Amino acid sequence: MLEIGSVLDGKYKILNEIGHGGMSVVYLALNEKANKTWAVKEVRKDGGNDNEVVSQGLIAETEMLKKLNHPNLPSIVDVIDTSDTFIIVMDYIEGRSLQSVLNHTGAQDPEKVLEWSKQLCDVLGYLHSRQPAIIYRDMKPANVMLRPDGQVALIDFGTAREYKEHSQGDTTWLGTRGYAAPEQFGGRGQTDARTDIYCLGATMYHLLTGYSPADTQFVIYPLGQLVPSLAGSGLEKVVAKCCEPDPANRYQSCAELMYALEHVHDEDAVAIRERNKKWRLFLAGCILAVVGLVGMIGFGITNKVAEGNSQDAFYTSANTAATFEEKVGYISKAMAIDPSKKESYDLLLQYATDRDDEGRQVITSEEDKLINQCLTASSGKNSSNIAEFKRRNKKGYLDFQYNRVYQYINYFRGNMQKTKDIADELASDDSGIDENQRTLCECFSMLCSLRLLGDNAGGNSDSLFGADDQIKPYVEAWESLEKIAGKNADIDKLTKDQVISIFIYKQVAEQVSTNMTQYLKAGISEEKMEAMLNVGNRYLSSASIDINNKELAAQALKDTEDALHLLKQDKKTDNGAGTAPVDATAAEGSDDNVE
Repeated sequence: MLEIGSVLDGKYKILNEIGHGGMSVVYLALNEKANKTWAVKEVRKDGGNDNEVVSQGLIAETEMLKKLNHPNLPSIVDVIDTSDTFIIVMDYIEGRSLQSVLNHTGAQDPEKVLEWSKQLCDVLGYLHSRQPAIIYRDMKPANVMLRPDGQVALIDFGTAREYKEHSQGDTTWLGTRGYAAPEQFGGRGQTDARTDIYCLGATMYHLLTGYSPADTQFVIYPLGQLVPSLAGSGLEKVVAKCCEPDPANRYQSCAELMYALEHVHDEDAVAIRERNKKWRLFLAGCILAVVGLVGMIGFGITNKVAEGNSQDAFYTSANTAATFEEKVGYISKAMAIDPSKKESYDLLLQYATDRDDEGRQVITSEEDKLINQCLTASSGKNSSNIAEFKRRNKKGYLDFQYNRVYQYINYFRGNMQKTKDIADELASDDSGIDENQRTLCECFSMLCSLRLLGDNAGGNSDSLFGADDQIKPYVEAWESLEKIAGKNADIDKLTKDQVISIFIYKQVAEQVSTNMTQYLKAGISEEKMEAMLNVGNRYLSSASIDINNKELAAQALKDTEDALHLLKQDKKTDNGAGTAPVDATAAEGSDDNVE
């Protein structure tokens, strides 16, 4: 154990112990130079049979948290791996756990629980929107910290996992009995977003009643049986739906649950009776009034109200639709209600990148056509959906367009000119995205240009670079590859996302393989191509690749090694010999070696 008063890693002075569990102790530490407090979690390595499971869980926790940025989540700042312990330095969340609050005061005020639940629903929605989605799996009062300002923070990611699209079930069954959904104990498929919705519902049950699900033999009773004042309330209905044993009967997404929480009092028994009473009075008034005119007006008003409340219903219908075209149809209807809501655009892209029945993950030209029809459809305000999205929700628009470019370069096999135009827009100084993303968009734009060059190979009149000079395009293409490789050296450091660097090295390998003959004719030596491929080879085979990215890196490494093999075969057969000399001005700038 760390000693109180000792200094960890020359920076963190251990002040006192603030919590402990079976394998870990949490301390409060002070960085004296920065005058800032941190939480230090020390986990013992006991060498037992479960040591590897614990280590993998800790690695998963830290690697996931490093990539996350949300006000209700702590940030990881340092990870120290010693011979005896595994130490994580993270944000110190001031306050106390909701379990401690329950222990001291019992059942909580429903309005407080409602506010906390909205915050937790928001942070779960953020986790589920990651690529791939992160499933938390251990929501319970002990893992939620209540800050002095009334905000809550989600802690302890030891049981979280990334959703694997083709997995039939979870490798390890983890969670806390009582709060855990039935599928967390195996035999019912893998856990997904609906699992976290169950756990949140069980947590609400405990906070509202003062009884842990374990206290009621792991049965989630109607709230009214334990707290009579909640009988018939909207909260009772929300908790019951969250905790349905069958995931298909729960809320299907955090967006759907958030809508229910924001309108929870609309479902209170008193509110429903009041609405029914008003409705009966309204009908009576319609009968006494002029039937034709008043009937038309009443129908119009009722239809408008129903339309305003149906956006989430369209999302639910889209999720269960059988074909991509049907899904886009429902999303189009949701956009017609409010074209500024980001979820519509995110779902559109998610459906396009879902794997098909044969396991392929591509965006087809037909899907691209349907997406563009949806985005450019009129919003009813003399403007398209995408234009209204940009005008009314600039941040959401930029996030969507950035993700759209990234996914299209990954999965679209059609003409990349439109994708390049979007990348150029985002790479401009006044686009509004951060500097790191602009750097990536410059790379994405160059990759689009390279793809367009391949599409237009042969020097026809539609060539991106023109038909007058068939050598110059490949000189410029090589310069682009050198720029991309140069930028890529620091991309994963800038973004904390190795996936992008792996992807770029994969693209470089594909470009060299596809255009090797043209590059040789343009005066690009085999040695230069080999040097560039070797940079990618060293990176993709290095030990620094995260465990979660190993499979992706292995695929990219194979492409790189295939390109190197093809290059060596070319050397043996001397395919490059006898090519025409290159004009010095055309090849200017192509002599820099790849670092």
